[in-house]
Amino acid sequence: MRYLVLLVGDGEVKPWSEHTEEEQEAAMGRFAAFDAACSEREGVELLAGEALGDPRDATVMRTRAGTVELSDGPYAEAIEGMGGFYLVEAPDLDVLVELLRVLPPYDIQIHPTVEVT
Repeated sequence: MRYLVLLVGDGEVKPWSEHTEEEQEAAMGRFAAFDAACSEREGVELLAGEALGDPRDATVMRTRAGTVELSDGPYAEAIEGMGGFYLVEAPDLDVLVELLRVLPPYDIQIHPTVEVT
C-alpha cells in the first residue's frame, strides 16, 4: 500500500531557522537514518520525499464555476506548518509507523493513497 506522509508543524521540534548548525546536522542525520531504514526494510520503498519551502510562498488554485483563481499563501492553517512529505510503499500502517519513529518528532499525518485501476 502507498502512503502519503505529511510532516506538519514542528511537533516537539523548534522551527528550522532557530536550530543551531549542530542541531540541523543532527536532524538531517535522522532523515538519512529514515531513508536507510526504509531501504533496509523488505517490502518498503521510499518513492519520493522533499522538504517544502516557506508556506508564505505557496499558491492556492481554486476553480469556481469554471473560473480559476490563484491566491498567495497556504490554503488552511494546518498546511501552514507543513515542512515536507514522503510517498512510501509499505506493507501496512504498522510498519510505516515503526519506520517514521526514526524521524525528528514532527506532527505527522499519514494518508493511504487510492489505487486507481
